[in-house]
Formats: sequence, structure tokens, C-alpha cells
Amino acid sequence: MQRLVPLVHRTPLLTSQTTNNLLGKHVYFKMENQQKTGAFKFRGATFKLMQLTKAQLKKGVITASAGNHAQGVAYAAAKLGAKATIFMGEKTPLAKVNATRNYGAQVVLTGETFQEAYEASVEHQMKTGAEYIHPFDDYDVMAGQGTIAMEMLRQEDRIDTILVPVGGGGLISGIAVAAKYVNRNLRIIGVQASGAAAMHSSYHTGRSQNLKSVDTIAEGIAVKKPGKRTLPLIKEYVDEMVTVSDEEIASSIVYMLERNKTLMEGAGAAALAALFAHNKQIKSRHCGIIVSGGNMDIGTMPQIQQLADRLHHPILVNS
Repeated sequence: MQRLVPLVHRTPLLTSQTTNNLLGKHVYFKMENQQKTGAFKFRGATFKLMQLTKAQLKKGVITASAGNHAQGVAYAAAKLGAKATIFMGEKTPLAKVNATRNYGAQVVLTGETFQEAYEASVEHQMKTGAEYIHPFDDYDVMAGQGTIAMEMLRQEDRIDTILVPVGGGGLISGIAVAAKYVNRNLRIIGVQASGAAAMHSSYHTGRSQNLKSVDTIAEGIAVKKPGKRTLPLIKEYVDEMVTVSDEEIASSIVYMLERNKTLMEGAGAAALAALFAHNKQIKSRHCGIIVSGGNMDIGTMPQIQQLADRLHHPILVNS
């Protein structure tokens, strides 16, 4: 893990008295929206690429992504001298597409969803022999994401619960394994958007559940099926899995902008949304929130505001 230190930002752990007072607990925000490329994904991508041989790097790397993993791989590849090809869905926010290209990657826009982009990227990989960097279903990628938990617990060792946004499960797998290694009594709670709750269903039924479609403003966690490698780790190490609505996510984005002058994307707001929505059930005195990313298309702000206005949230209304 020490090899990541020179490349990866040690992101701030912020607290806000307003939020603490509203929720009646100490809340700590791990600001991965301030990580290089604007999201935690740079950690896993960099750690994975560092495991490759010179010969593998020379063949280039390939992946599919909803956006943040793309930027992480593109930047890590640029740092380590590898050519990166990234497949992204046609609806990926322009900000994420442009940023990925700016890091020097070749971007291929294809398919309606992440799943379609992923399938196209796997097909392309078979033709080229480039090294595949999976966005979540890879142990090295998970290990890289796990550095977040190690950092958090060094920054604040009283944390007893960590809320983590979940798409395919790479982030929460890495965090849960690392956190429980440090303190096995730490509670890990996963959060999914209710319009993309494949991992939530799989966790609660005990069987891998695939969705036909996903519908959420949190495109970073809009994944149709859980990872084969992440699901068993989540079953073993994660204590609870909850969902939040798009309205709850939107109101958390607005809350953080207004109160803490911080921009979170939909996926990055999911963990805070869960704390607002499920606060009474979350028995924690020192609660960590993973703000996983901040790469939001600013053009969607009016839609976010409209969604937030629909929510009559007892905690937020009274604030």
C-alpha cells in the first residue's frame, strides 16, 4: 500500500457541526471527491496498474466505465506510460467523457448502459490482448479502494460505522475487508440507489440478482448485476445494506452544496442520503461517510433541485 502514497492524495476527513447537531452523532466525511480525477476510483486503478509487468503495460489497458473508473484508469495509465482504451455508455455525462480524453485515453462511446459498454469492451480486449482493468470485480482494484478505510481510521480512530455507496461492490469490498482487519467490531453499511439495487437484493436474498434495467441520477452506482468476486466478500464483511431514493440523493447534494460548499455527484451523495433517511436505525456515535466522487454534470443541477424539492424530509425541512 505504501507504493500508492506518492501517487494518491490523502483526502481530508471533514466534520460539520451543523450535520452533527442535525443527526445527533459525530459525522465524518471522507472527501474522495477531492481525490485526483475527482473520485476514489484512481486508487484502485493505480494499484492494479502497479501490479502489471512492463510487458503487460506495453500491450496497453482497456476497461469499461460509467465515468469515474475511466478517469482513474486513464490518469494511472498516463502516469505509468500505458495506452488506455475506455468504453463508456452513450449517456455518460460529457464532463466525464472529456476529462477521460484529456488524460490521454482513447474513448469509445457505445451502448445504452454500463453493461453494454462492458460487453463491447470485453469483445475488443479479446482482439487486442490489452490488459483488462475491471471497475470493481478485481481483487487488486478492491485492495486499492481499501486504502480509504486505512486512511480514515488513522485520521479518526473513534469511527465505529462507515456508510459506503455501492454499485458493483468494489469500493465497499475493499473498505469492509480493510476496516474489519483494523477493528472487527466496526459496522459497514452499504447504500444503493433504489432504482439500481441489484446488490441490495442479492445481499438480502442470498442469491445473485441481475436487473433488466436501472434508473437513477447516481449513474456512478447504476450497475445491473453484482460482481462475482465482490458479492461473497460483501455477504461476509458487510453488516447491512440499505437503499435511498433519487429524491433523497438529490436533497443530500443540495444540502452539501449549501452547508459545506462541496459538490458531490449522485453516487457520492448516496451515503449521506442514507444517514439522513435511516438515522434512527443507525446506532453510531462516530459515523464515517464515504463521499466517493464529485464529477457531476453541472447542467443537471436544475433537475437535482427539482428532485430535492419533492422531498419533505423531517431532518432537512427543520434545518
